[in-house]
Amino acid sequence: MNVVITGGNRGIGLGFVRQYLGLGAEVWACFRSEAGALADIDEQALHKVRWDIGRDDGPVGDLPDAVDLLINNAGIYGPPKSEQSLDRVRPATMLEVFNIDCIGPLRVVQHLLDRFRPGAVIANVSSKMGSVTDNSSGGTYAYRAAKAALVMVSRSMALDLAPRDVHVITLHPGWVRTDMTAHQGLIDVQTSVAGMVDVIGRARDYDPGAFVAFDGSLIPY
Repeated sequence: MNVVITGGNRGIGLGFVRQYLGLGAEVWACFRSEAGALADIDEQALHKVRWDIGRDDGPVGDLPDAVDLLINNAGIYGPPKSEQSLDRVRPATMLEVFNIDCIGPLRVVQHLLDRFRPGAVIANVSSKMGSVTDNSSGGTYAYRAAKAALVMVSRSMALDLAPRDVHVITLHPGWVRTDMTAHQGLIDVQTSVAGMVDVIGRARDYDPGAFVAFDGSLIPY
């Protein structure tokens, strides 16, 4: 099984890397500029690839000719919540976060488009903060908007790739203790990743483009 994971050098992405290596997969772990904790993993099945998904250049390094699973995990929060308020958020901030969190996964899929095997799965990691229905507190304009847009992009991908027998889902990892959350949150990386790996393994139990939490529940959009 060939697995490509973006943002694989820390946090949730690194958790995915370790989990799929443990399951015996060949893993291509992508990172923007620094390998980070990937440098400490010495396994023949791990392939480290530099890929800044915010740029159109494509990866620096080889990717598999055939892909069974793509996890679009790379993303950013942007500036602190106080800088994403109605009176302070700036167009440049909106564009920066949108470029990484929404356009980035689209770039990756476009680059790999002819490499997905029939039966492949694409899992785009969004956030419940991208749910319009769940938004009861406002604010965080850049991050919310980009993650909401990714849900829509996933749905379109799911419909467009269905004739190729490629299934697309969107994931909510939960509120996870990582660098992005300043190590605050309700669950740890291992719990989040284990849940999402289970969901990915059952991806075809869900409608194409479904928005699914780490615990298997559907997120209202």
